[in-house]
Amino acid sequence: MTPNLRPYADETDYWRVRQFLREVFLLNGRREFAWSLLRWDYWRWHIQENIFRFNLAEAVFLWEHADQLAAVLNADNPGEAFLQIHPAFATEALQAEMLDVAEGRLAATQPDGERTLRVWADSEDAGRKALLVRRGYVRGDWPEYQRRRPMSLPVPATPVPAGYAVRALGDEAELPARSWASWKAFHPDEPDEKYEGWDWYRNVQRVPLYRRDLDIVAAAPGGEIAAFCTAWFDDVTRTVVFEPVGTHPDHQRRGLGRAVMAEGLRRALRLGATLATVGSYSAPAHALYASLGFTEHDLSEPWSRTW
Repeated sequence: MTPNLRPYADETDYWRVRQFLREVFLLNGRREFAWSLLRWDYWRWHIQENIFRFNLAEAVFLWEHADQLAAVLNADNPGEAFLQIHPAFATEALQAEMLDVAEGRLAATQPDGERTLRVWADSEDAGRKALLVRRGYVRGDWPEYQRRRPMSLPVPATPVPAGYAVRALGDEAELPARSWASWKAFHPDEPDEKYEGWDWYRNVQRVPLYRRDLDIVAAAPGGEIAAFCTAWFDDVTRTVVFEPVGTHPDHQRRGLGRAVMAEGLRRALRLGATLATVGSYSAPAHALYASLGFTEHDLSEPWSRTW
């Protein structure tokens, strides 16, 4: 049962990968040993359309057995590779073949001519980690905490500071304010002159799972957007994913991030979600998400090789 390799061809493959990731997520007990459906969607419509603009035939590779997808290899950032494998095909031989392709097609070339590649592995996946060590990879810093909480947990009380309003994002007229809040939240030390506008958010809204009623914001007394979180609900897996979550630096330490997430949890619960997930890398993010019940987690670790 040896799957056959081919490059990504067209938008039909986009939809096939979506279905593949849903199936793998359920087979893995709704744990993120491969990308979530939302991460694939977000990469395709935001990261790809707004930032890197890869030639998808050179950034995504599929392994098929008969009419079934067995595995998907894809970039995220340049010089980075993610291995998504159906549990029925998770052999060392397939992983080694995927790494061969990643090293040949997805590695980044540095100015000095060296090539580098970063690959991710679950902290409990002894087989993949042993394979990476044999191939010269070294575990790096900044793992991703893949946090989850059952929706059976009560949503903690989250008072909204006086003068602020937590609600869904408005119509297109509010996209510039939403974009500006995101820029300031994630680029607090960058000069404002680097801000490139708000058109990118239209691509975010093209994600098939996007719902404006789950695009939650906290509006400040003056009307500007002070904090935000987008919740993505998949009714097939009954899972809601939070990505991104942020607060404008001028409005931090007021509980707004907690307030918008709590509202997202309440809305997702009414839609039928039974599991919520979110990824975190930093101590402040760990603390925020744990305070909302996201205490269970898997750890996805980066492994790098230079040659």
